[in-house]
Amino acid sequence: MALSASLALILCFVQAMGAEKATGKGSSQKSEHLIQSDKDDVASHSNSNTLIVIICVISFILLIVLCLIIIMLRRLKSSRKISHGSSNNKFSSGEFNSLRPLNYYSSPDVNSGCLYGTPSLNLSSRSPMTAKGVQVFTYRELEVATEQFSERNVIGNGGYGVVYRGVLSDGTVGAIKMLRCEGKNGERAFRVEVDLLSRLHSPYLVDLLGYCADQTHRLLIFEYMPHGSLQAHLHPSSHRDKRVQCRPMDWGTRLRIALDCARALEFLHEHAVPSVIHRDFKCSNILLDQNFCAKVSDFGLAKMGSDKINGQILTRVLGTTGYLAPEYASTGKLTTKSDVYSYGVVLLELLTGRVPVDSKRAPGEHVLVSWALPRLTSREKVVEMVDPALNGQFSKKELIQVAAIAAVCVQAEADYRPLMTDVVQSLIPLVKNYSIRSPSSLRFQNLAVSPRC
Repeated sequence: MALSASLALILCFVQAMGAEKATGKGSSQKSEHLIQSDKDDVASHSNSNTLIVIICVISFILLIVLCLIIIMLRRLKSSRKISHGSSNNKFSSGEFNSLRPLNYYSSPDVNSGCLYGTPSLNLSSRSPMTAKGVQVFTYRELEVATEQFSERNVIGNGGYGVVYRGVLSDGTVGAIKMLRCEGKNGERAFRVEVDLLSRLHSPYLVDLLGYCADQTHRLLIFEYMPHGSLQAHLHPSSHRDKRVQCRPMDWGTRLRIALDCARALEFLHEHAVPSVIHRDFKCSNILLDQNFCAKVSDFGLAKMGSDKINGQILTRVLGTTGYLAPEYASTGKLTTKSDVYSYGVVLLELLTGRVPVDSKRAPGEHVLVSWALPRLTSREKVVEMVDPALNGQFSKKELIQVAAIAAVCVQAEADYRPLMTDVVQSLIPLVKNYSIRSPSSLRFQNLAVSPRC
């Protein structure tokens, strides 16, 4: 029995030890399970963060791509609108297409061996080459046309270069302007004139017949204007071309020139797309044909309206003293109203016969605008400032009306100046009235049927 009791006691002890071991193992397994669960939670949280970062990066990239697509679509739409508008926007006085990158044809001289540069070239036998709607000339052709650029054929000279009268191979008389291509300004002026005048077509702008561009020369060929510049007739002392007979212009001729110039600027500002700011409108750039009809020339400093920022162009101040609008001269802010101011100065020259700036005048009379402005609104004083060359042959009523137009054009505040369209509409009745009063004038007999009116 004692043995049985001992065996029973040992068995109980063994069972107790087994139960304790089982309990320890269970606890250990439970602890390991908890630790593993924590690790899984940490890993899951880490994976979630990574996924969020990836989603953010992808979203950001997609947003950038979407923005780029929108910008490209808008640019494409805008370019199509400009192209469509410029190709379909035609006017009675001319056409103008939006600007595009230019590829100029070269017209080298004989030594370059390109194009028509061969010593045995028969200039009269070849068919003319054209580019951008105008003829491309070689330098040798223009040498022949101007008799080797003879001094006796010089009809103009200035900072831009020298202008020669020349007879082209087909018998056409042209004004051949040889530009001074020193630095970038000369090249820019050449490119602007070729680009603009090959696209702009109006009876109020001098026609570009062609150009020459080789390694060392830049020349422009324009229609020849027999009566020279307006400056030559208003200020004969500045006259150079002996072929032009300068004589005082009557009142009707001055009215008509004022209207022609106004129409030219109206075309540039209102009808050209994009609009064009001449930036150097003055008497020497207004040329007169055989009937004393005026045309505007010299677009080397012109600016496109497409360059505008908030309705104005910020640019380096260039132009001629006495013609510069105050806001442009002081800040470089250029708008179409800058041309309107210059037009007002020209109108004052037509009225008074004075130059814009004359240091030889008495104190207080050096600057034409400053001297004239207080007199323009006085019916008595405005008569006193009229050009003596008119010999009193003018209508006082018309004089007062023209003086009023000049006064608003040269206002110091650009916003107070009129649109050129308004100026045109104000001048048309004056010109027509003069044509009725002076039927003997051939120029005004054709006024009613002329496409220029």
